[in-house]
Amino acid sequence: MIRIILASLALIFAAHPAAAQRVKDLGSFQGIRSNQLTGYGVVVGLPGTGDDNFEYTVQSMKGVASRFGLNLPAGVAPGLKNAAVVMITAELPPFAKPGQKLDITVSSMGKAKSLRGGTLILTPLQGADGQIYAMAQGNLAVGGLGAEGADGSKIVVNTPSSGRIPEGATVERTVDTGFDKTPFLTFNLQRADFTTAQRVQDAINTRFGPGRARAIDGVSIAIQVPEGRDVRAEMMSEIENLTVEAAEAPAKVIVNARTGTVVINSAVRVSPAAVTHGKLTVRIDEAQKVSQPMPFSKGETRTEEHSSVGVEEEKRPMFLLEPGPRLADVVKAVNAIGASPADLVAILEALKEAGALKAELIIL
Repeated sequence: MIRIILASLALIFAAHPAAAQRVKDLGSFQGIRSNQLTGYGVVVGLPGTGDDNFEYTVQSMKGVASRFGLNLPAGVAPGLKNAAVVMITAELPPFAKPGQKLDITVSSMGKAKSLRGGTLILTPLQGADGQIYAMAQGNLAVGGLGAEGADGSKIVVNTPSSGRIPEGATVERTVDTGFDKTPFLTFNLQRADFTTAQRVQDAINTRFGPGRARAIDGVSIAIQVPEGRDVRAEMMSEIENLTVEAAEAPAKVIVNARTGTVVINSAVRVSPAAVTHGKLTVRIDEAQKVSQPMPFSKGETRTEEHSSVGVEEEKRPMFLLEPGPRLADVVKAVNAIGASPADLVAILEALKEAGALKAELIIL
């Protein structure tokens, strides 16, 4: 399996050299991102699969009733097998405007067995700043199901205590990104690399003129932009579609010792090294030998232990690991060793320790 994976990787990297990528695939503009929303609500209409009489469920139901001017008497607890308290989560995309719809996820907080068939009561969704940005309500779509017998036996498929409501929330407030107010926009790379940051800077300056962009560090490029939302939006669109050849990733060898998966990127190089890999087997066979004396010797029948110890060592000649300028050479050398997944990890560690493996070795 390891040989197949390594050989396939060698063919992939050999056949597909580094190609130019769009700037939008390398990162994103600072401040233009999605925001997480959460809410606490009540799902009603469940067919007896709710929370029953949990105290916080009772309080939640009283809060819902109080919105409509109905005050439940003290000491009166409504039957709550048809209701469940839930947490609602959603993601507010950048530039979302009031009236737009959001998909939401609804998850039970208590011991509700299933939310199938339930309806979420109107619930506000808040951001990290405590402000309300959307309102959620609707009928749940639940992919899981559960069934229980009278003797306690039950079956559960997927997760019936969680569901989704497509377009179940309506945006009520816009998040200010500030992209039309600041004199500079900052483009952040997904992976820190000074070479890639410099190339993005050069591509922007080539398109819009010298001094327009400046690489601040290995992640951020500050871009001077003109005034006006429409002008900035047009310029940002052009920047996102510029093509840049990203720098080659740092040399890494990633080994998952549990599954035997080995991934080597195209930047890995090796120095000359001699490697031998063999197998030592120690075998111990135990046998019992019965000693039966003659009838007239008045001896006793005894059992004697007989052990046979042997050592077998698989003989393999030392292998010369030549300098590998390409990934294919490294793969060929590793395949020649013929190591198992467990042995391969030890060999790679030894090569790294000897300074022959020019890469970062990551073991998962």
